[in-house]
Amino acid sequence: MAEPIDSAPADEAPAGPGELGRTPSDAITGAHVNAPTRGNRRLEALLANVNDDAEVRAWWHLAQIQAERLRMSDHSWVHVQVVLNIALRLERLLVKGGVSPAMVSDHGMRDRDAEVVVAAGALLHDVGMAIHRVDHEAFSLFLAERKLRELLADVYRDPAERTVVVAESLHAIIGHRRRGEPYTVEGGVVRVADALDMAHGRSRLPVEAGQMGIHAISAAAIDGVDISAGEERAVRIEITMNNSAGIFQVDDLLATKLRGTPLEGNVEVVAAVEGESEKRLLSEFRIA
Repeated sequence: MAEPIDSAPADEAPAGPGELGRTPSDAITGAHVNAPTRGNRRLEALLANVNDDAEVRAWWHLAQIQAERLRMSDHSWVHVQVVLNIALRLERLLVKGGVSPAMVSDHGMRDRDAEVVVAAGALLHDVGMAIHRVDHEAFSLFLAERKLRELLADVYRDPAERTVVVAESLHAIIGHRRRGEPYTVEGGVVRVADALDMAHGRSRLPVEAGQMGIHAISAAAIDGVDISAGEERAVRIEITMNNSAGIFQVDDLLATKLRGTPLEGNVEVVAAVEGESEKRLLSEFRIA
């Protein structure tokens, strides 16, 4: 049975909290991420430390503030949780399918350490949005470097191991940008997981704000994403659409982030429109 991704169904998916105008202390109160840890105590400790850290949760709040200023899709803690769960799902399926993560092949550590790297990358990949949207991936690095050392201090007592985990997590963070070129499975996982937060719930903010460009319309066309073990490859991703406009999300965004990563060749993607007729997403489009 497929392990559920810890996020709401497509028809109930949160669009991200409306955080403009809320006080910081109020906004971060409900920010709390969850993911199945499968007895991975180091992962459990990281998640507990993150949920107890007001600075990280404030960065998530600031990322959402920037997104709302720009009328972008959700970049709040809700997006972080979705990416976290998708990333762990991908990582575990890849390992089960015989793909070795860098923490094992390059550092002689364990699959569970790879899960920590993936989680750390997912949790902090967008914190640089607190500073600016442009080059936010790079800004995320200098915020996350210090914070990861704090969050992992009681998780990895050995300084060398902790240094490796921090560095590989930073690699995953910078690798999620459009031309990030991650060298590791873990980095590729975070990159692809970020692109897979594409169900129409995430597009609700820009669509309701009247932004009817191809990004918003194509996101609204995505009804769901199912991730399971593949028959010929380690991972199979099935994307259900209500309109063929969703192909833009699949080809321009997901395919771009998948190509050139260690995941390429280990993941198959299938996208299809459900039903006999397509949902009408746009009544009229004008160029002023």
